Amino acid sequence: MSEIIDLHKILSALAQDDEASLEKLFNYYYPRLFNFSKSILKLEDGIDDILQEVFVKIWKNRKNINSAATFNSYIFIITRNLLLNELRRQLSFQNTKEEVKRLSLANEYSLSEQIDYQELKEKIDAFVEELPDRQKEVFLLSRSEGLSHKEIAEKLGIKPKTVEYHITLAVRCLKEKITGIGILSLLYFYLFF
Repeated sequence: MSEIIDLHKILSALAQDDEASLEKLFNYYYPRLFNFSKSILKLEDGIDDILQEVFVKIWKNRKNINSAATFNSYIFIITRNLLLNELRRQLSFQNTKEEVKRLSLANEYSLSEQIDYQELKEKIDAFVEELPDRQKEVFLLSRSEGLSHKEIAEKLGIKPKTVEYHITLAVRCLKEKITGIGILSLLYFYLFF
């Protein structure tokens, strides 16, 4: 039998920074959100990370949650959006891997012209390490962690336009540095960055 909670009371306490109320929400919603997520992703890997992010977003926005009547929809919409982002990321990664593999196997490229993927990745990683500290930090949050400009801005306490500026400079710098490596490196750069 499902536990009944006083959502209005819990959300009021949550708005007052009560961590126990977040735990109550977690305990109540987690099984429902897990099953919902599993029905969309069709597997369990990564669901815990997504659900953790859902509750982090709930905590961050606790002062702006006004209505218990719409909270159920709100939490499921957050979950759905994060799941869709994950599906897009997985699809993009899979498509990119297949495209790089297809191109690397194409007959038009001789073995001497092909660059080993790991060697290329190491070179690009070295170029990223050479970026100025703030550019590198913003670039890695965007590309490695997949954060949006707004999320990066909030995390670093800067404006989204500043994030965009740093990413533009980082991409421009990396593009200039890898031009001499070869055609596949450019392909890799455009596909992955």
